[in-house]
Amino acid sequence: MPLPHVLLSAAVSLDGCLDDTGPDRLLLSGAADFDRVDAVRAASDAILVGAGTLRADNPRLLVNAPERRAARVAAGRAEHPLKVTVTATGELDPRARFWHTGGEKAVYTTDEGAERLRRAGVGTAPGSEDPDAASPATAPVPATGAASVSVVPLGAALDWRRLLEHLHDVRGVRRLMVEGGGTVHTQLLRQQLADELQLVVAPLIVGDPAAPRLFGPGAYQAGRLRLLETRALGDVVLMRYEPTAPGTGTGAVPADRHWLRIACELAAQCPPSRTAFSVGAVVVAADGTELARGHSREAGDPVVHAEEAALAKVDPVDPRLPGATVYSSLEPCARRASRPRPCARLILDAGVRRVVTAWREPDTFVESADGSGVLAAEGADVVVLPEFEALAKEPNRHLP
Repeated sequence: MPLPHVLLSAAVSLDGCLDDTGPDRLLLSGAADFDRVDAVRAASDAILVGAGTLRADNPRLLVNAPERRAARVAAGRAEHPLKVTVTATGELDPRARFWHTGGEKAVYTTDEGAERLRRAGVGTAPGSEDPDAASPATAPVPATGAASVSVVPLGAALDWRRLLEHLHDVRGVRRLMVEGGGTVHTQLLRQQLADELQLVVAPLIVGDPAAPRLFGPGAYQAGRLRLLETRALGDVVLMRYEPTAPGTGTGAVPADRHWLRIACELAAQCPPSRTAFSVGAVVVAADGTELARGHSREAGDPVVHAEEAALAKVDPVDPRLPGATVYSSLEPCARRASRPRPCARLILDAGVRRVVTAWREPDTFVESADGSGVLAAEGADVVVLPEFEALAKEPNRHLP
């Protein structure tokens, strides 16, 4: 199911600390970065923090600049993004500024946490907003007098994927900014649910082993993240990264969407044809290393297919191929007249067992094409991301 674009935002010291252990919050950013964060908030549909951050920092999570709030209202949006917090226990202070500033709020919790919040007079009663519902429930005003708060129980334990699906499908959130804390950032990145990391590094060294850190121990994606941007903001440095490692099996992760978008954009480079599709393809190793890319009719070959062109650039004995993923803007072909082996067979013969595509092949040139079926019959996982279908079709609009 589609999920919001999840942006992790954090500021750390040179030794990776989010704060020190003193009674007051350690200010890591300066005025220029605070303004940047305000702009990111204004561009978001929702802002999320964990319960620990709510207790430690007591944030308001508002858009501060009047002109940015006015621009949101002029665009038909609420003055402030939806404010979201996550708690397993439901032990939240009803006096916190989170509840008493801004507009709509949502709390995602366990069944036990929802019951505790109900007893505290915060938000809806357990079950009154169903995570599987088609539209949001109307939340009553809490006893504290704050604005409307929705409490969404997720079952016996917190489930991040279900939470994100609910935000996307029920609350209409397309862009989610996550401002902490370290536990939340760790869980989202380890579960491959984060699309982007915006990290600000301050010229401070905390040096306290008890100080909270950005990421906890555990298994993260193999390989390196991709650096998107670096920017100096006064004496701090902003670095933007995105994950690169493909998913496994039939589940999609943010990196899958990144690579499939590249494949769809490659299709626009194809020389136009009235007798064949324009397709782009990328081959990516399990650690996020790009092995090759290609597109239809590449290098003057009038009949070469995208997957074929990409795989031809990879050493057939490369040990990374069995764990790689092929991204193709169109379902790999199951039959073709121009060459003896269709692309589905080329992929299987290369040892690849995972394919992500945007668009199932129509009957334009081959009736009842089923490359996905050929792949699945030999144990390959096929993932279709229909949100990219329109982009994949764009270079083929001239075809009947």
